[in-house]
Amino acid sequence: MKSAEIREAFLRFFEEKGHTRVASSSLVPADDPTLLFTNAGMNQFKDCFLGLEKRAYTRAVSSQKCVRAGGKHNDLENVGYTARHHTFFEMLGNFSFGDYFKRDAIHYAWEFLTSANWLGLPKDKLWVTVYHTDDEAYDIWTKEIGVPAERMVRIGDNGGAPYASDNFWAMGDTGPCGPCTEIFFDHGEHIWGGPPGSPEEDGDRYIEIWNNVFMQFNRTADGKLHPLPAPSVDTGMGLERISAVLQHVNSNYEIDLFQNLLKGAAEAIGCAQDNAASLKVVADHIRSCSFLIADGVLPSNEGRGYVLRRIIRRACRHGNKLGATDTFFHRIVPTLVAEMGDAFPELRNQQAHIERVLKTEEEQFARTLEQGLRILEQDLAALKGSEIPGDIVFKLYDTYGFPMDLTGDIARERGLTIDEAGFEAAMAAQRERARAASQFGVDYNQLVKVDTDTLFEGYDTTAGSAQIVALLRDGQAVDELAEGESGVVVLDRTPFYAESGGQVGDSGYLSGAGVRFDVRDTTKAGGAHLHHGVVASGSLAVGSTIKAVVDDGIREATKANHSATHLLHAALRQVLGEHVQQKGSLVDSQRLRFDFSHFEAIRPEQLRELERMVNEQIRSNTAVEIEITDIETAKARGAMALFGEKYGNEVRVLTMGGGFSVELCGGTHVSRTGDIGLFKIVSEGGIAAGVRRIEAITGAAALDWVNETEEQLRQAAQLVKGNRDTLLSKLGAALERSQQLEKEIQQLKARAASAAGNDLAGEAQQLNGMAVLVKRVDGVDGKGLLTLIDQLKNKLGSAVILLGGELDGKVVLVAGVTKDLTGRVKAGDLIRNTAQAVGGKGGGRPDMAQGGGTDVAALDAALAGAAEWVAQQ
Repeated sequence: MKSAEIREAFLRFFEEKGHTRVASSSLVPADDPTLLFTNAGMNQFKDCFLGLEKRAYTRAVSSQKCVRAGGKHNDLENVGYTARHHTFFEMLGNFSFGDYFKRDAIHYAWEFLTSANWLGLPKDKLWVTVYHTDDEAYDIWTKEIGVPAERMVRIGDNGGAPYASDNFWAMGDTGPCGPCTEIFFDHGEHIWGGPPGSPEEDGDRYIEIWNNVFMQFNRTADGKLHPLPAPSVDTGMGLERISAVLQHVNSNYEIDLFQNLLKGAAEAIGCAQDNAASLKVVADHIRSCSFLIADGVLPSNEGRGYVLRRIIRRACRHGNKLGATDTFFHRIVPTLVAEMGDAFPELRNQQAHIERVLKTEEEQFARTLEQGLRILEQDLAALKGSEIPGDIVFKLYDTYGFPMDLTGDIARERGLTIDEAGFEAAMAAQRERARAASQFGVDYNQLVKVDTDTLFEGYDTTAGSAQIVALLRDGQAVDELAEGESGVVVLDRTPFYAESGGQVGDSGYLSGAGVRFDVRDTTKAGGAHLHHGVVASGSLAVGSTIKAVVDDGIREATKANHSATHLLHAALRQVLGEHVQQKGSLVDSQRLRFDFSHFEAIRPEQLRELERMVNEQIRSNTAVEIEITDIETAKARGAMALFGEKYGNEVRVLTMGGGFSVELCGGTHVSRTGDIGLFKIVSEGGIAAGVRRIEAITGAAALDWVNETEEQLRQAAQLVKGNRDTLLSKLGAALERSQQLEKEIQQLKARAASAAGNDLAGEAQQLNGMAVLVKRVDGVDGKGLLTLIDQLKNKLGSAVILLGGELDGKVVLVAGVTKDLTGRVKAGDLIRNTAQAVGGKGGGRPDMAQGGGTDVAALDAALAGAAEWVAQQ
């Protein structure tokens, strides 16, 4: 079976078992700061397992795209050198949220793997592990499935630590956890390795192909396990691994999917398609890089973007090792799209964008390699001995992306070695820092859990009656909140919008007989709306009925900004191109902020066109259409999903301008586009590599901004004794006059410096057989000092000259040495030595150099020290 056929068979099998097919979530986890990338099928269901979210189904099946290349889950260094490590892989998984448990999960796994109607694996090739105390799972396997005891392995705790076992899974140090049962495939005696639990278990003969996790307990901070009221199931089977088994190969790189990628990589590089580890690296990395870019990640120097950059550069380096002489990585994308584009349409939709990002990063890396070579040459020039220290090798690797093996190649050419142990120590320290940064220490028992759903009525009203179903103080449930106390109120129904999708939460108040609670923010916990605020008067009690009132003015302004964001998004894709992807947004009553992917600054004429298009939609005053439908229907209609928002099977499709903008959105919006009033962009700029930000305002705020700008123009016109119509010409004339005066001032300074040169020449002194002039000259720029030094050289004939002075609060330094003395004193060395003393830097030729600094107070001492330095040469 081909990989694509196996994926579809798995999904279809579990659909027939009553599971809902759920699309893969993004590689960028939604609302989960504990993860760098999605690394398992259960990530998108975490809130379901925690009891924070309820869905319309209790059984799910998915093929989840995963990346393990950074933070705690990092396989990067192993990729290409082992049979099964990848940066990107697909995890086939079936899930139960309080529905079926161990018996059904085990039977489903066995049926799919061994039934002739499905995969038809030979039963005698399968081994099974269970947690050493999980007698229930052991009995199901041996007594119901019929796995013989000699192929059953009980796995205990590692090193004696309780529940620290390969067969005991935990979401964190606290929270849901439970035993696992894993299924292994025996490739046969011709491959080295032993069964799980044996000393030879790290060999390649016995390969884990399926893991059933039974979320059976809740672990509290004291380490105790408490039975969960609704035990759940989380399973996973790597598509690449099971494909290797079914296609009778021993390496994932030999399966059909990778064979095509290896061929495409070899053609792009211009090398042989052999079993080279470097070619495997390239074939693996094109998947992770392309999928990450398709999900909105761009190369950068931090976070997810830094990991992506490292993967791209690693692929480029391995391509160079195979003989690539030009950019090649981006040319493998079409092969990947042909292989996986049907299962993951985002690859095909983003193909041009992916290719552009990869090509740009490849070109930048080529420049980085040149820079790294220069840095290495400087370090080698100062090297004492024949070994390049590990910290230098690591600096080149970590700061400049300069691979260790390339440093090693250069070292060998020079008859040098590298301190590999020192490099590895620095790498280990970096990995430890990364692990420490990824240990978020979440106590899942401390998360706010409210076992109720709040009915949101805010689409139709901003006020209504509701009942208090829960009160929280400092995260703990209480029966009452007294006057002056801060806390959280949970209602059975509410008009308050809870923060999500970039829109801030509503504010307002809750009131009843003798009581008022000022709502300052509204957030979500699962299906419950949390009203955060303080009791202004009286007291609140669970079960009471109150009136909930949203601040109408703030809500209306927020709605206008949110709707304008949708229009702006659509306009951006029309003006700049469909590669534009939302990277974040913030919508409140004051403004809208929209972050998006784009590689260059937006030109003024493009900004004007964006404003024109959005305001044209506003003036058309079309009705905003809202439809509730299923996610697949919405996507088929071209609806775009907003960044950072999770969607269930039933979604809200917002259409504006008769199809100008079609997006999935759960936020609040205007009824007609004309309600936005006016749209005005107030700023545009870059916030990260390949990411731009537009800030804009609407309605009354936009009108106020226009009026303020008009007033500033009026005042500017008054200053140049003009009006709005003559302002530009008046300003042009004023600038031209200013430039003329500046030129005249520089000419006067040059004359003054020339006159001063006659006096300065007489102040030269003899030091160590040389005429030396070191003098402070304030108020003259570098150009003027250079002119003065040329005059002094002519007058003195043979001399070392250093002039320094203060100009606009900074130090200016210029040095000159006549040709006959450059063998003893170099102007560049003199400048560098002096500039350091004033907190600056500089350099130049042996006969002429210049520099500067920031410490004016140290200038006199620096000049005195420079004279002493020259005297010693």
